[in-house]
Amino acid sequence: MAETSEVVIVGGGAAGCSVAYYLALAGVKATIVEREGVATHASGISVGGLNPLQGAGIPGPLGPLALESHRMHLDIWDTLKEETGIDCDGRVISLLKVAFGEDELIDLNQTEEIFTPVEGFEARSLDSKEVSDLEPRIGNGVIRGLYTRGNAVVDSYKYTIALLQAAENQGANLRSGSVHGLELAGRQVTGVILGEERISCDQVVLAMGSWARLAEPWLNAYIPIDPLKGEFLRFDLPGPPLAHYISGAGGSLHPKPDGLVWSGTTEEWRGFDNETTDSARKSILQKAIKLVPDMAQARLVLHTACLRPMAPDGFPIIGRVPGWDNVYVTNGGGRKGILLSTGMGKAVSDLMTQGKTQLDVGSFSPARFVQ
Repeated sequence: MAETSEVVIVGGGAAGCSVAYYLALAGVKATIVEREGVATHASGISVGGLNPLQGAGIPGPLGPLALESHRMHLDIWDTLKEETGIDCDGRVISLLKVAFGEDELIDLNQTEEIFTPVEGFEARSLDSKEVSDLEPRIGNGVIRGLYTRGNAVVDSYKYTIALLQAAENQGANLRSGSVHGLELAGRQVTGVILGEERISCDQVVLAMGSWARLAEPWLNAYIPIDPLKGEFLRFDLPGPPLAHYISGAGGSLHPKPDGLVWSGTTEEWRGFDNETTDSARKSILQKAIKLVPDMAQARLVLHTACLRPMAPDGFPIIGRVPGWDNVYVTNGGGRKGILLSTGMGKAVSDLMTQGKTQLDVGSFSPARFVQ
């Protein structure tokens, strides 16, 4: 007897698991097909930063979705813990941004202007002494700083696993396998092909991350997602823990609940090369030491590289694939992938079950790439 599912989701990262979770809340049981393991790529090793007020397209077209996704994160963590027992380590954080030169003051001023009027966020300017008082381990030469609060962070691996388990608790299914194609009938997909096996389905979601272009020949569709490589370092820093996240001079330090300090990141177009490099390690460490000189004595615990899915215009791709009645894409979150996953998952679930969504995703439809 052929395997069947209401919905098949191709890809077990944060985007795919979020769709499965919100579909489950809507009473729809999905099957996630994952070839290598849930959260084994970018979703599992992301720093998990949730900054909805700044970044590519923010403020701008991506701003409303980013802010709503942030609010959804704050609401979902306790629910996921109650449903699965998994603590995602989600928390609101304070960030200390510092400037070592006049050219860096523009960023601080812009951040203060952006944060101050938004409910739930705050920012205040600091002189060099106030910076040192807040973080005595900060490097010499800081001329000004900015304290902000309101951004959040989550353990991206635990979060993705929690989404999956919560969806499974409501009837979703995880299937190990590699999708080789789709079974088509007119304008619809009727099944997903896994080697000699197939899963019959009513709807399909493509949440394939950096590997989205593999689906283009299946549908004769244009899904312009390419991998943006990023590297991160994790350190064991001796001495007292850092009290705040710190950024400046092109670097950043992210103290984690387990006592490690993460630092990064890089951005490179290297195709599907996800090997770590000495050049990235040296560059990240140099910037970390400028922020906190004690980082020179820190022990490197782990060096990771991941591939972030990016569309050519830098915005996510969310919605139904043009020319197909029952195929949807959720992809292209890039460096905001964990942040946007809540909104992207809810939006796609809404579109599949209701034909519309109240979330502001109209500008991110796959149809924008159709000539």
